[in-house]
Amino acid sequence: MFDPTTEISNMSLNWTSTAIGLLLIPTSIWLIPSRNSMMISLLMNKLHQEMKTILSKGNENKGNSFILTSLFLMILMNNFLGLFPYIFTSTSHLTLTLTLALPLWVSFMLYGWIKNTNHMFEHLVPQGTPSMLMPFMVVIETISNLIRPGTLAVRLTANMIAGHLLLTLLGNNGPSMTHSMLTVLITAQILLLILEGAVAVIQSYVFAILSTLYSSEVN
Repeated sequence: MFDPTTEISNMSLNWTSTAIGLLLIPTSIWLIPSRNSMMISLLMNKLHQEMKTILSKGNENKGNSFILTSLFLMILMNNFLGLFPYIFTSTSHLTLTLTLALPLWVSFMLYGWIKNTNHMFEHLVPQGTPSMLMPFMVVIETISNLIRPGTLAVRLTANMIAGHLLLTLLGNNGPSMTHSMLTVLITAQILLLILEGAVAVIQSYVFAILSTLYSSEVN
């Protein structure tokens, strides 16, 4: 679950878990709509409508939100796959999360500074800032802007690792426990698993929404 370098026949198969969900998508296109496909479609439509309201006017119908809803679905799929035993959690490694966050942030910054330079300079000094504090605000806003991809990646990674690590540590104590304590442990594990399911949804939503907010700032 935590080791990205497990090898079978000199080929690491752990990272292939990232693409497992993609194999299920083409089959749903040819099947009669089921409850699952209708639920996913409803979820994507709701998320699309919410992102349209966040994105700047004039850009909401140009497909900007589609890449972000796809990103949400991919992260959600990998978070849920990690809850199954013996399946590698790719979103618990900075290799994947930083690979998702950094290109998005760099593309937003390049577009903003090339196309809307004055608008980007305005963001460095919040409205109503006293003249004496303007140099400090520029430094603070620049630093907060530079650490955005890192905070996006680390937030998702840390939340995934923390829950899985807690489940693993509690599960390893099972063989040495009495029957009465084992019942308490199993109950705690079930509750933690439900909590991890909620965390998987929330963290994928936070990642997508924050990426949308960063995108809306450069337009």
